[in-house]
Amino acid sequence: MKRFASTLVLFITIFFSLTVCHPVYGAPETDEKRVLFLSSYSYAWDTVQIQIEGIKEGIGDGIVLDYEFMDTKRFPDEESQKVFYEGLKYRLQRVAPYDVVILGDDAALNFAVKYRDELFSGIPLVFEGINNTDYAIELAKDPLITGVLEQLSFEKNINFARTLYPNARRVVSILDNSVTGEAERKSFYKNAENYPDLDFSEINTSELTTDQLITTLATIDTDTILIYIVMTEDASGVQYTSSQSIKLVSKYASVPALRMVSGGIGEGLLGGNIVSMELSGKIAAQIATEIVNGKAPSDFDVIVDSPNIYCVDENVMRKFNLDLSLIPKNADVVNHKLPFFERNKEAILPGVIILVLLLFIIGLLFFKNIKQDSRAKDLEEDKENLTKTSLSDFLTGVSNRTCLYADLTELILHNSICSLFIFDVDGFKQINDTYGHNVGDEVLKEVGRRLNSISNKDFTPYRFGGDEFVCILHNNFKHQIDSYAKKCMELFKPDFKLLDGRAITVHISLGISVYPDDTSTMKELIEYADKAMYTVKKNGKNSYALYCDIKNK
Repeated sequence: MKRFASTLVLFITIFFSLTVCHPVYGAPETDEKRVLFLSSYSYAWDTVQIQIEGIKEGIGDGIVLDYEFMDTKRFPDEESQKVFYEGLKYRLQRVAPYDVVILGDDAALNFAVKYRDELFSGIPLVFEGINNTDYAIELAKDPLITGVLEQLSFEKNINFARTLYPNARRVVSILDNSVTGEAERKSFYKNAENYPDLDFSEINTSELTTDQLITTLATIDTDTILIYIVMTEDASGVQYTSSQSIKLVSKYASVPALRMVSGGIGEGLLGGNIVSMELSGKIAAQIATEIVNGKAPSDFDVIVDSPNIYCVDENVMRKFNLDLSLIPKNADVVNHKLPFFERNKEAILPGVIILVLLLFIIGLLFFKNIKQDSRAKDLEEDKENLTKTSLSDFLTGVSNRTCLYADLTELILHNSICSLFIFDVDGFKQINDTYGHNVGDEVLKEVGRRLNSISNKDFTPYRFGGDEFVCILHNNFKHQIDSYAKKCMELFKPDFKLLDGRAITVHISLGISVYPDDTSTMKELIEYADKAMYTVKKNGKNSYALYCDIKNK
């Protein structure tokens, strides 16, 4: 009996050690305080840049601040989230643990809660910019979770718009089917009962083609209050950056578009009662700093009243002939200036009146016959530019992940043989930490330039994300695979010349998988090339390997 008991205790001890102990993979020991900002979107999204400025302002001295970007505006699908999870898990295992994680917007909060046990166990979470207020408040009952809500004030913006358009009969919101769009859709329609004399409806960009979207915007009735919330996609498959969507709405909407966050005000949107994304980020960083310095997250109540201010673009007011005296007092007025005629009207008013009349008559005669053709040409150019931008990586100039998935799907659909190259820059994080993120961007741009120098009809480069790149070779001949693999490695032999004259040495680790020899699915094709790449990293980096050579090792 004693022997059985001893054996049972030994078994339980071994089982516990195997299931509870997790490898750290050499994460460095450090006494420094560390905070991670996990953003739902990418750095290219304008509100993210504003949030980061606020976080930098609010974070305490001596605290290391790192960033991770989910990029859900462009890649909202579950597969992309899984890829991001695997990459983040790998990175977190190789750095010192974080003391606090700041979560920017709803997708990041949902992700952190979903993978909390695997990625952020025991780490305080501070959210900001959250639209799903009920969910966030419920989560904040957890003693390790607190933060700042994003309360977009539909009521204040509708009331402001009614001072501009007293005869308004309807309220229309522009949104999509993203996480942000779904959350704000509920908030938007909740306000309908407070305005029984107004019809509430929406322009769902996820359900309209580009042509339909432009036509809808251009034909909005003038008795409409238009509120731009979010637009990341349309039914034509176009994915929009924030600046692209703002440009399209500003250009084609027949009435001014209100905005409830700061992005886009000054670029064609009217503005209104907005959430200060900078102040939200600053408050979240200040909370994180106090937690790092010893306070418990449970000491902080969730900040329900988000920091809102009025911000209005005077240029848009003038464009739509709106009374400037209706701008709320103490509002932050963008593009404020006295009109030229008001400054000099006594001296030049008579001449200007005559000149305007002459120009109007000349312009009317000149543009009457070409207006229709010019409009059609502009629409066609806009569609071509949007389509081209949606398939290219904004930083490096090579094709993006969306284009990669489309091309691989097409190849596999037609059973076309191909070889998939995946590589990333060895020690890229160290480059960022040593030289700064601007230099990191320089390196990525140069990688794109060098890849484009060997691109041809048989060899196509793509940016997969971060410092990771993918190339498709349109055959599976061993000598061709070796030839292009060596070309890729040789691209990085010359040092990278920085803008300030310095030079740094850059190497890559390259993994290769072959369709259909290794697998018949796109997911496994990417996964196998990735495994081959990480085998190279384990074996010293700066080389390449084929999955077929390492799969049985």
